[in-house]
Amino acid sequence: MSSEINLQRRRFFGVAAMTMAAVEFGLTSAAGAQSQVTASAIKAGSNTSFAPLKQIKAGVLNVGYAEVGPANGPVVLLLHGWPYDIYSFVDVAPALADAGYRVLIPYLRGYGSTEFLSAKTPRNGQQAAIATDIIAFMDALDIKRAVIGGYDWGGRTADILAAVWPERCKGLVSVSGYLIGSQEANKKPLPPQAELSWWYQFYFATERGREGYEANRHDFAKLIWKLASPQWKFDDATFDRSAKAFENPDHVAITIHNYRWRLGLANGEKKYDALEKKLAAFPVITVPTITMEGDANGAPHPDPSAYAKKFTGRYEHRTITGGIGHNLPQEAPQAFAQAILDVDRF
Repeated sequence: MSSEINLQRRRFFGVAAMTMAAVEFGLTSAAGAQSQVTASAIKAGSNTSFAPLKQIKAGVLNVGYAEVGPANGPVVLLLHGWPYDIYSFVDVAPALADAGYRVLIPYLRGYGSTEFLSAKTPRNGQQAAIATDIIAFMDALDIKRAVIGGYDWGGRTADILAAVWPERCKGLVSVSGYLIGSQEANKKPLPPQAELSWWYQFYFATERGREGYEANRHDFAKLIWKLASPQWKFDDATFDRSAKAFENPDHVAITIHNYRWRLGLANGEKKYDALEKKLAAFPVITVPTITMEGDANGAPHPDPSAYAKKFTGRYEHRTITGGIGHNLPQEAPQAFAQAILDVDRF
């Protein structure tokens, strides 16, 4: 009983401290209204490592993941994107742990220490496969429900979990909003300027692109970081720490398949057909949600007005100012952590 009281006290004071910081630095806004917020308080780059990572067999994978915070705390599940890794949340996680949360950050398939259990399993990067991985990860850890946050591939995965398995998602924080896609929708050409921003997708559609990414994955990823976050002044140590995750033997295959599948140039697995059919209907998301966008996101992303109606539960959008790019959790950890706390109180 005393340990439960202490956890509640710790969570209360952690949330109170984050709330005071939000008030001081302008991070709060009325639910349902679009707000301008400026990240501060948590200094980006303050943390450089996690405790030793853990591994667990889940579905077709042996998943590597970071865990921060009390084992009996309410769960927050954080999902990274491409070409990034779990270190996108290296400053977010301690702040949430201080507020009493158990924070879990898995490497997606093809990244870091996450490996396939069988050499025979297709190296499939389609959206349904990645989402199913995360459900299997939650099941393996006996996680019934969590607040889920993510960006890029991780944001799409978080959206899918919230849309298809709302009973597993207590609240959602999604950078760049509603990212669920379909092969059919992707057949429609975009305006030329929009197509230009997807240059790497078309590069990956070629054998030259696959070979180029295989040979130059370090420099390729670094270029994407610079283009996607043009005002983020990350140093070599920060990038190199994450670049180790791209040495995974399946990283190139998963990356190439992901982008080719989107364009209908690669087949998915039949076992995911039913789930993809659901996703192709672009289901609404009913769980409490905060969507976020950086004011200097150089990667392709939809305008918030284009997806607001896809969220039918309590909803708020936040635009993060100050030159924040695509890797929002790492560039603006205070704003992202605050969003997690806030959506859990919706």
